[in-house]
Amino acid sequence: MKRSVIALFAALLAATGCGLLPKDADETAGWSAQRLYGEAKDAMASKSYDRAIKYLEKLEARYPYGRYAQQAQLDVAYAYWKSGERASAITAADRFIKLYPNHANVDYAYYLKGLVNFNENQGLLSILDNPDMAERDPKGTREAFESFKELVSRFPDSKYGEDAIARMRYLINSLAKHEVHVARYYMKRGAFVAAANRAQYAVQNYPQAPAIEEAVFIMVKAYDALGMSDLRDAADRVMRKNFPQSKYLTGKAERSAPWWKLWDPDW
Repeated sequence: MKRSVIALFAALLAATGCGLLPKDADETAGWSAQRLYGEAKDAMASKSYDRAIKYLEKLEARYPYGRYAQQAQLDVAYAYWKSGERASAITAADRFIKLYPNHANVDYAYYLKGLVNFNENQGLLSILDNPDMAERDPKGTREAFESFKELVSRFPDSKYGEDAIARMRYLINSLAKHEVHVARYYMKRGAFVAAANRAQYAVQNYPQAPAIEEAVFIMVKAYDALGMSDLRDAADRVMRKNFPQSKYLTGKAERSAPWWKLWDPDW
């Protein structure tokens, strides 16, 4: 009789699926911090970033003061970025900076913030010909620059410094090109005051960028169209002094008509 009851109970278990984990059971229950972190690293190595995020967040929640907790907070920012959750990545990086300003790897948090915004705006210049671009503000590009700048300023010996400086140069050029493209857009539509202002902004804020040559040229053309001869002549002097070999000047400066009237780009 006893054996029959046991056999019947076993049959019931098999029939109902008892003994298996419920569908909503947490597979990580009882895992140590070391195992959670190890599984998260393995998930990132295999580019399973959503799974890595799950493990890292559980690690932070269960072992907030353990030896893996701080690194987990930094790693989750990276995992968010790679999974395409840029806002969450920046939030996580900012939280790490706030909580651990003296951490040995805090420079990476600044670098990561820069990378998130840098990669988000890689398509910026490819859409500059869109008329709506005049209304756009490359906020992410500026934020990337500020993150890299803060990294270089705070941690001059950081191993990420060299790459950050190179990216800053690129970002400066991108921002200057953006302003010049917008100024050109306004010139094409006869909005000469707006064109002059955008070109002047580029000159004042990105004086070393290659796009500044065209920015000064736009200032000359815009001021001339507005009848503002003093400002036009001042911009002309800047052009001649800083860009003596400019294509806008070459072969035209000595003609009887002002060179800026002879050069009429197809905007």
